Amino acid sequence: MTIIKKIKDKKVNFEFNKEYIKVVTDKIANNDALFITNSFKEMHPADAADIIEHLSQNDRENLIKLNNFKIDPEVFVELNESVQSEITQYLSSEAIVRILKNLESDDAIAILENIDEKDKNSILSALPPKDRFALLEGLSYPEDSAARIMQREFTAIPSNWSVGQTIDYLRENKDLPDQFLEIYIVDENFKPIGTVPSSKVLRTPRESKMSSIMEDSTILVPVDMDREEVGNLFENYNLNSACVIDKNNKLVGMITSDDVLTVLKEEAEEDALRLAGVGDEEITDGVITKTKRRFNWLLLNLFTAFLATYCISLFGATIEQMVVLAFLMPIVASMGGNAGMQTLAVTVRTLATNDLTRNNFNQNILKEFNIGILNGIIFAIISSLIVQLWFQDIQLSLIISISMILTMVVAGLFGILVPVTLKKMNIDPAIASSVFVTTITDVIGFVSFLGVGAYFL
Repeated sequence: MTIIKKIKDKKVNFEFNKEYIKVVTDKIANNDALFITNSFKEMHPADAADIIEHLSQNDRENLIKLNNFKIDPEVFVELNESVQSEITQYLSSEAIVRILKNLESDDAIAILENIDEKDKNSILSALPPKDRFALLEGLSYPEDSAARIMQREFTAIPSNWSVGQTIDYLRENKDLPDQFLEIYIVDENFKPIGTVPSSKVLRTPRESKMSSIMEDSTILVPVDMDREEVGNLFENYNLNSACVIDKNNKLVGMITSDDVLTVLKEEAEEDALRLAGVGDEEITDGVITKTKRRFNWLLLNLFTAFLATYCISLFGATIEQMVVLAFLMPIVASMGGNAGMQTLAVTVRTLATNDLTRNNFNQNILKEFNIGILNGIIFAIISSLIVQLWFQDIQLSLIISISMILTMVVAGLFGILVPVTLKKMNIDPAIASSVFVTTITDVIGFVSFLGVGAYFL
């Protein structure tokens, strides 16, 4: 993606009412491709993409298959991934080639990723050799690597050039990116050694050497660096762009801040969805697809629920002796579960941003222990007062107070220990942490409450 979107005189709309969607739907039914094409040209590509996403699947198919309608590449790239995959099924290979030829390499790769292998090969063979080589090279790298989000279109010049030579080159070379903020300075081995803002070039005398006005390149991104780490680099150093180097330290591409913004957004959404056990779910996914994605997680939760139930069954005699314990059990387990999930959410986020390190790990463990004790005491007092007013039983109030403190402390500790342990085992903590934390807090909550009850009774 480019750093600056071309808005020009196009309208930017953030919401479309049902009436407008109905107009578009009617025009599709009447095969009025000219109206739709002209309407989309008058608005920002992101807004046109929103309209397409709001159409039903049948209407989207009919729109793409209209004889005189050709989807704009800039509109296509703004569609969410699932709608892109759906629309590519309706497009001919020639239409997909046309779209790819008009996009920057990082956007083209993102589209090719979701195309079937047999179709992908025929599409690639129809592309010019230069474009085909660049896309094949990008696809050869891991999916979450820097190479997948970098642009192969960049501006680089030798370090011994003057500002005047650079300006003439920028004006005459038609193969340069349409828009760029920084010019990369390279040595004789094409290794990046510095950057110069394009605005600085315009304000510097023509006879000045580019090497005299450049800023040294201290941030170099290897092609195989995880894209989440790239995002952390941009966030830590407030970068507008960064050059990407291959194993020989040669400049092969650049990553811009808008690409990283998309990555950070996707990673945050992914973590939130995985914590809830729904995976990479899209709003456009069908019922069967959504059900399949949620099934395994719910099945695992079912088994953990039986484990918690088994723990309760061990204290059957205690519950029979004082049935009111059964009423109060969910309170302790629920408070522990919520406290654990709070700590878990914070920990997963700090792991994703590399804020949790060896140096501050023990400090954070102690902090969560103290938070657990403090919250435990506060809610132990509140719950014991309610129980006392409700049942007029000092012993029962004491039982719930002790178990509340124990559960809150354990919840806080495991909320940080579980994701950290999974991370060390090279397991994504966002995927599996919540089910373990929930199970542990439930079991500890039930066992502590019923165990304390059994002791006093």
